[in-house]
Amino acid sequence: MPVSEVTGKFACMDLLLIPGFWLDSDSWKDVVPALEGAGHHVHPLTMPGVGVPATGSADIGMADWVAAAVARIDELDGPIALIGHSGGGNVVWGAADARPDRVSRVVFVDTVPPAPGRNVGEFDVVDGVVPFPGWDYFPDEDVYDLDDATRARTAPLTLSIPARVPADPIELTDEHRHAVPVTLLMGGLDQTEFEMVIKEWGPFAEEFAAIENAEVIKLGSGHWPQFSKPDVLAREIVTALSR
Repeated sequence: MPVSEVTGKFACMDLLLIPGFWLDSDSWKDVVPALEGAGHHVHPLTMPGVGVPATGSADIGMADWVAAAVARIDELDGPIALIGHSGGGNVVWGAADARPDRVSRVVFVDTVPPAPGRNVGEFDVVDGVVPFPGWDYFPDEDVYDLDDATRARTAPLTLSIPARVPADPIELTDEHRHAVPVTLLMGGLDQTEFEMVIKEWGPFAEEFAAIENAEVIKLGSGHWPQFSKPDVLAREIVTALSR
């Protein structure tokens, strides 16, 4: 269904778009027009310390990224939806935990709600920051739909991230976050497949099970649908917000 066919079925929202690691607000540029065309006010964010040398980013951690999203929420009035890609999923879930009364929905793009005290992972640190490891670093299931032209176009857009951010545990303290509706837009898993996989993820399975209203939608993409299938991603975000 084209985005235009679901336009008008729901109230306008402020959308905070949180990029994944190594990306800034420009990574959403192919998705933004359709979201705006559906009547939403769209706010793509760049997280603190992205592209900044260690001299200016060594003290920046995941809590600072969450705080940046929360500060933007506090600047806005009315209903807000949070959309987080990949490592940005920790940011949006942390922001929902901090402001559960302000967030109408959280949309995770090929990532899952983190469990309290868990981090994203460990990556090589070079000169005090974590540089983009290159497209060849990732498994084929993540990058199979990025053709050579897309890889060549997007790789120069990647930026370093603060060394602390991937390894920092996420602080989640307010169980009211579980009342916020959640949509997972997964690259290669539908609801049934996802529920089978997440059973093996320990605390992450417990966190997902605690969410009162959660759905999983399969995009049929790799890990970067904002590059490979921006129209599909935009359509599914708009549809999720209409529920």
